[in-house]
Amino acid sequence: MISKMLQRRNFIKALSACGIAGLIPATMPTPALSITRPYQLTAGKSAFNISGSKQADTDMWLYNGSCPGPLLRLRRGEILRAEVTNQLDVPTTVHWHGIRNINDMDGVADLTQAPIEPGESFTYEFPVNHSGTFWYHAHTMSWQQVARGLYGPLIIDDDDDPVTDHDICLMIDDWRLDDTGQIHQSSLGSLHDWSHAGRLGNWLTVNAQSDPAFSVKPGARVRLRLINAANARVLTLRFDGVEAQLVALDGAPCRAETINTIKLAPAQRADVICDLVTEKAFIREISTGTDHPAGHFVATQELGKATAPKNAINTALVPPLPDLRQVRRITVHMQGGAMGNLTEARYDGAVLPLRELAQKHKKLWAFNGQIGDYNNIFAEIDLGSVVSLDVINDTAWPHAMHLHGHHFWVMSDDPTVDLPSGQRDTWLMQPQERASLVFVADNPGMWLFHCHMLEHAAAGMGAVLAID
Repeated sequence: MISKMLQRRNFIKALSACGIAGLIPATMPTPALSITRPYQLTAGKSAFNISGSKQADTDMWLYNGSCPGPLLRLRRGEILRAEVTNQLDVPTTVHWHGIRNINDMDGVADLTQAPIEPGESFTYEFPVNHSGTFWYHAHTMSWQQVARGLYGPLIIDDDDDPVTDHDICLMIDDWRLDDTGQIHQSSLGSLHDWSHAGRLGNWLTVNAQSDPAFSVKPGARVRLRLINAANARVLTLRFDGVEAQLVALDGAPCRAETINTIKLAPAQRADVICDLVTEKAFIREISTGTDHPAGHFVATQELGKATAPKNAINTALVPPLPDLRQVRRITVHMQGGAMGNLTEARYDGAVLPLRELAQKHKKLWAFNGQIGDYNNIFAEIDLGSVVSLDVINDTAWPHAMHLHGHHFWVMSDDPTVDLPSGQRDTWLMQPQERASLVFVADNPGMWLFHCHMLEHAAAGMGAVLAID
């Protein structure tokens, strides 16, 4: 198994000599390519104020000293080129979340690339063939590096995007701060967090601010791009003072739907088009049962009149579910964590009791009795296959399951599950939920399938799918 992984990596590296066009999977759309201006991202230690003007700056790890990191914005069919320099004291990498990427550019340290060591740089270069709302974040010890601020938004525009007066991206996070407004460092790596719900914060920010204000045209049509950048918090957002329509999830179009609340698991995104019906409109986070302000919009006459038509929104066609007669079914039995039923699991070639796994290795979660490990291939899949990951969340906790390099359709026999009309790249599995995540394995490489509660992934909830 390991030799096959090494062969695959060497094969991809050999292809890199052929140039970027030679790296595009044959089954992916190939619009005319053009190089954009290159981006420069530097991961380093920075002081940034996220706790209010009357508080001291917080010591953070950021891209280019900004929180969130710089907005990267391209058009579909362009090539993203980003040189990442590591000025931290520890290795890092960047994962481009939701992009159907070239495997060599996926940013998973020790799987798709070597870590970027302190003082070194690495250049990511790949085509962006799908429009939508995405994001980038550290994927080396991400439970710590994302918690310290290493993330930013990535937007891919398209000629067919709905016309709006404003286009606003909101990165929402809950930080765990101590009494001095600093990152609560002693709880980083907490075994309690790793075995329970993950690292939940105590301070909500939107674009690193508390309840930011946005000036908009009176009666404007606004496209909100919502990104949950939290380590583990499942957000519930409510919209007041607007007529809101959901038009995309995880960067993929869905059938337009009128909403007033939306739930976003860690790493999930939603595009919502809002028509202002009052002079002020509000977003509130309500997952805890208490309203927390998450931004508001103020109609400002000085910006002029709204011009975007308030016509019905026609989203891009949602791809139909593929023919399932030849589907490859792969069972994923999720176990572990506090109040779970996992007693032992295989790790590093041996079956060990859960107590030893937790105390000696900080491993607490397993798929099919196997602790997640990049050295083990969970499933080998033929290129072009239709695959169904039949997932059973046999734990006491929710899990935001993310598949790298692909989008999937969600199927369930449970009539109470609110299934999406389009595809997702991250799906929130409730305790004891069963769901089938169906995808076409049209992107070759070593791809991760893992929980995006980042502490759960670090503690073993992940697997490598080899598509070749």
